[in-house]
Amino acid sequence: MPRSTLLIVIDLRTLREEPDVVRASQRARGEDVGVVDKLLSLDAERRSAIATADNLRAEQKQLGKRIGKASGEERQALLARGKELAAQVKEAEAEQNRASEEFERLHRVVPNVVHPEVPEGGEDDYVVLKHVGVPREFDFTPKDHLELGEALGAIDTERGAKVSGARFYFLTGIGAQLQLALLNMAAAQAVEKGFQIMIPPVLVRPEIMAGTGFLGAHSSEVYHLPDDDLYLVGTSEVPLAGYHADEILDLSNGPLRYAGWSSCFRREAGSYGKDTRGIIRVHQFDKVEMFVFCEPSQAEAEHEKLLAWEEEMLAKIEVPYRVIDTAAGDLGTSAARKYDCEAWVPTQQAYRELTSTSNCTTFQARRLSVRYRDENGRPQIAATLNGTLATTRWIVAILENHQQADGSVRVPEALRPFLGGKTVLTPRA
Repeated sequence: MPRSTLLIVIDLRTLREEPDVVRASQRARGEDVGVVDKLLSLDAERRSAIATADNLRAEQKQLGKRIGKASGEERQALLARGKELAAQVKEAEAEQNRASEEFERLHRVVPNVVHPEVPEGGEDDYVVLKHVGVPREFDFTPKDHLELGEALGAIDTERGAKVSGARFYFLTGIGAQLQLALLNMAAAQAVEKGFQIMIPPVLVRPEIMAGTGFLGAHSSEVYHLPDDDLYLVGTSEVPLAGYHADEILDLSNGPLRYAGWSSCFRREAGSYGKDTRGIIRVHQFDKVEMFVFCEPSQAEAEHEKLLAWEEEMLAKIEVPYRVIDTAAGDLGTSAARKYDCEAWVPTQQAYRELTSTSNCTTFQARRLSVRYRDENGRPQIAATLNGTLATTRWIVAILENHQQADGSVRVPEALRPFLGGKTVLTPRA
């Protein structure tokens, strides 16, 4: 797939005209602020080298015309000058390539500029925007999702580990049906809201994975197949972002909205010892993911819509949850802002993430060369956004919040039509 020799990341205009904005973003993320001045210096070197090489090539072209008309000693002198110019052009081009490569290497690691309202800090510095619902008080000791799932014949982690290793599992019987019901409910809502449902590839090329920002700080999370030089996706955001790579979109009728249903794969590197029980943090899961291409001026409003649609899905499974504004240091490389919806997990006495939605502004589209035409017909960089609509992890919240004293689990009303009308899941005899 064609890609420009310079992998553009953050907008160069922002870097050159508003370097303090980029510095503030780096500071908020806990990243190196000095990288901004280094980039500006390298950018100046690169532009100077390009100008020098262009001037020398222009002189070389004019000299060629003069040589064709000259004779005798004048011709010999011009030929000698031509030889000097050729050497100078070669040297200038080498300097241009060096400066461009150094600039690109540094530019590639700079994450997206964060939204000014994003809280500073790391993983624990989020801001809670609201709570919805009240955690249930049980008149019996609640069981965790794995104990419930095993009794229902829904989850088998022991055989998952036997077949594939730690953090793998089987969804069996009603467990498999429950996941399909969840994802079908999500797909139905997506279509109702105007999304085009997609089942994308789960293996992508390096330029697509890099274009979405997943081969930077989070590259250790990604499975790579070196023999084929392909990557297994951790979210259908990746293939959906690449769907329109190197295209000019027609956004005259509003945003393009896609919903991808796929299996997702994450190495969970660095999470040794965390959430080893059950299906909260696993290597493979299924998900329906919303993805949007829109004009940059529409991105913030679109972000709020994605969050509202996520909350609409959460209301359907009837669990208490909260919405958080993720701190800058906990944002992914491509996100300018991210909202998480976290459901209450009774046996952990904690809220755990079920959905996230990110506004990636023009970061991904710039890298993937996804553009649209403005009102004057000029190509401009599009904006991209993503948001979770349902995943395997939702089973955890459903089982734990809707369990009953006898080990059965009440099926949320909105989910029943997608589960053959079942109202209760009962343990196996």
